[in-house]
Amino acid sequence: MLSPEKPQTVQSIQPHLAMRQMIYGTRITQSIYAAAKLGIADLLKDGSKSCDELANAVGVKSKPLYRLLRALASVGVFAEEEQRHFTLTPLATYLVSDIPGSLRSLAIMNGDPQFHQPWGEILYSLQTGSNAFEHLYGMSLFEYHAQNSEAGKVFDEAMTSLSGIETALVAANYDFSTINKLVDVGGGQGLLMTSILKAYPAIQGILFELPAVTAGTKELLRAQGVLDRCEVVAGSFLESVPSGGDAYILKYILHNWDDEDAIAILKNCHRAMKENGKLLLIEHVIPPNNEPFDGKFLDLVMMLVLGGCERTTEEYRTLLEASGFQLTRIVPMPSSVSVIESVRV
Repeated sequence: MLSPEKPQTVQSIQPHLAMRQMIYGTRITQSIYAAAKLGIADLLKDGSKSCDELANAVGVKSKPLYRLLRALASVGVFAEEEQRHFTLTPLATYLVSDIPGSLRSLAIMNGDPQFHQPWGEILYSLQTGSNAFEHLYGMSLFEYHAQNSEAGKVFDEAMTSLSGIETALVAANYDFSTINKLVDVGGGQGLLMTSILKAYPAIQGILFELPAVTAGTKELLRAQGVLDRCEVVAGSFLESVPSGGDAYILKYILHNWDDEDAIAILKNCHRAMKENGKLLLIEHVIPPNNEPFDGKFLDLVMMLVLGGCERTTEEYRTLLEASGFQLTRIVPMPSSVSVIESVRV
């Protein structure tokens, strides 16, 4: 005869529910992606609208859209009111395109096939140690962007949305006052350089980027009123970097590359900088043990999509020593990134 089942305790059921939520996580990611791609939050920023109005505005069927928004409302992204009307919530506000700190482009990028599909090949990367993106697409991410401008635009907009907040934090929380000429290696559109030059009027800058990027960079620097203090130089940091700086800064560069390429980039900086020059890396520094940290999952993205990695303090120390630098200190920012400071030896 079967014994009656004992009721589960809170302690036993909570881990089970937590694991289920983790397993189902991709459903939320893809649902947010769809809402962001359709621009639903932009349509609601002036007030609630019916599902029919939203569906007509974005060119989809009303009933499937209702099912999507109902699901998102259940986790706090949008809120359903009477008669199938929806409105923004504090979470959904960050899917509005034109607000400071908007996460719409990041939501689109993470749900886009270029970033979503490599997760389906994670076993390939674990078994081979190779890049799942290149396995799927037969080319690197940046080669893919060169051939698919829309995917490249999604990626660039997501990176810009993240950089806006982090660059301001770096400029406000690291002391650049001892630097006369700062070289931003792989400086993109110039957000970081602009923040630093505005905060430190005595600094002169050199922004170094690929030729395809530099035209847009000059326009941003001019619009921000700092172009007269910043020279824009085109080239590839895998070959060389501009000489003459007393400090070189690299934001989110080394994590894109394996150790061999990272050392090559650092050695190019070492050759170019003045004696006793300073090197500043803005990266996630992986903490030890089981401490929760965004960078640990970002490290998996690097493994799957770019073939790079996030690194620990000791791993950065090893890279720097192999390139002729001595790690002096790591300065955590209020976000999850740190400024890794070293000097040329």
